[in-house]
Amino acid sequence: MRFLSAVLMVFASIFVLVALIDYIEMMRRSSDIPNVSAILVMKTSFYRVPQVTERIMPFCVLIGAMSCYLNLSRRLELVVARAAGMSAWQFVSPALVVAFLIGVFATTVYNPVSAVLQEQSKRYEAELMNQNPTGLGGSTTNFWVNQRSSDGQAIIGAKTSRDQGVSLSGVTVFTFDAAGHFKQRIDARAAALEPGVWQLFDARVYALGVLPADHAKFPLKTSLTPEQVRESFATPETVPFWELPSYIEIAEHAGLGAAGYRLQFQKLLARPFLLTAMVFLAAAVSLRFFRFGGVQKMVLSGMAAGFLLYVLSKVTEDLAKAELMHPVAAAWLPVFVGGLTGFIALLYQEDG
Repeated sequence: MRFLSAVLMVFASIFVLVALIDYIEMMRRSSDIPNVSAILVMKTSFYRVPQVTERIMPFCVLIGAMSCYLNLSRRLELVVARAAGMSAWQFVSPALVVAFLIGVFATTVYNPVSAVLQEQSKRYEAELMNQNPTGLGGSTTNFWVNQRSSDGQAIIGAKTSRDQGVSLSGVTVFTFDAAGHFKQRIDARAAALEPGVWQLFDARVYALGVLPADHAKFPLKTSLTPEQVRESFATPETVPFWELPSYIEIAEHAGLGAAGYRLQFQKLLARPFLLTAMVFLAAAVSLRFFRFGGVQKMVLSGMAAGFLLYVLSKVTEDLAKAELMHPVAAAWLPVFVGGLTGFIALLYQEDG
């Protein structure tokens, strides 16, 4: 219970801090929008905080476990437990079970909720962007997809996407005829996928030898299905855990790259074990008696171990997305390294 309360307290503190910082940033970005709704800005900011805090959940477990065991050691409760014949493995095992259950909950419940809220946040942000197209267009992420239809080929790019790519904003389209010759360029404020057609809104069409023409609504034929579009425009982090297997299967049948979705699926499967590995690391640096001194070094070494594990996970993630490393190995290698390091360090301290 002390471990669980410590982890929840750390997580709640970081959640509030992230929400406050993100809300201030959103207020700054929307300051030039006339008659902006503070409630809309607050919901836009608040709904994307769960996904940010989901990424730092392992560090919450690490810091919570270190805080829990350091407090127990400072109060000499660990000394009493050892004097009663309990080993470190006995009073670490409840924390391991709790951390594993937290990981299961985070994967099966928290992740789908955060993905849904992230999509809702994108919708609210799009409403703000519609009020001022240049005020909140701060996203530098660009998504591209290539399509072929009876009219030829088209390359579609978008600055932002919603509903896993079915709705786009900041759209640029380059069209080519069946022979591969350039036909026209289309810039549109937004686009929506309908059966057999992209509907481009507030579009300006640039064609060779013709003056630019503005269209309130411009149709563009397509053979893409919503599932294929989602594979190109939906980031793996916005896909709920329970939908990832179907996304991977659709991508394989469509011949699209699914490395990012496989990696995300394996990372979510490995999350309970990653949290238990964090408990091992925390226990390895937090069970020393206070009277021996060196508490500051223990805390710094635990934070350094967590940071190095984070760097390792980012490196393996980038390698997997570049298809230079198998997603299974990329997702489980940090878990194996962190868990084994903490286990060996704890085994050496307790059993020599």
